[in-house]
Amino acid sequence: MSETAARDGRTLIERWWPLGLVTATIVFFVWLADEVMEGETEALDRALLQSLRNPADPADPLGPNWLETGFADLTALGSTTVLGLMTLVVVGYLLIRRSRAAALTVALSVIGGTVLSFGLKLVFERPRPDLVAHLVEVQTASFPSAHAMLSATTYLTLGALLARFEDRRRLKGYVLGVAIGLTFLVGVSRIYLGVHWPTDVIAGWCAGAAWAIACARVARYRSYRETVRE
Repeated sequence: MSETAARDGRTLIERWWPLGLVTATIVFFVWLADEVMEGETEALDRALLQSLRNPADPADPLGPNWLETGFADLTALGSTTVLGLMTLVVVGYLLIRRSRAAALTVALSVIGGTVLSFGLKLVFERPRPDLVAHLVEVQTASFPSAHAMLSATTYLTLGALLARFEDRRRLKGYVLGVAIGLTFLVGVSRIYLGVHWPTDVIAGWCAGAAWAIACARVARYRSYRETVRE
């Protein structure tokens, strides 16, 4: 294979893999939602949730007190207050850098993700777990997890944008790894605290990741168009 053909192949893969990933994630979300609504995941959800509690006292999560405190702190990283404040700070920074396209992408990604998240909750209206005590206060429906979805949307969008500004692969990997790690911890905290079924969190991760990848792809396309015009 010639060097030109190999380069064209890599370019084709780089161009289309995000679309394939978004499509696969959406398909999995739709399948999972269907399974949840039919009650096919109930046994697994209940078993996983109960495995994190003291069998003699469902209000007592497994582990030392500091672990419960730690997860309560971590779950705040996926709250609308923290994510909204973080988004404002990042958008302000990007506007100062005169990166208006990136600022618009972040703002629309988070706002759109928030609207989509609460819209999906209204569609499915799944009740919160009643199997164990809730260790934090909750008010909305359960499916999908807004904390999981919005943390995926926000952190993955920010991670993708920051990675674009960095040429070194190690730093790109570090930034994306931190974004994925924060998203994972926020989701796990919702299960540990008893306010979400595991499938709620998985669905939130899927929807948030799909939205974040799509927004990042649009941002990259807009950046490319602006470069060509210049």
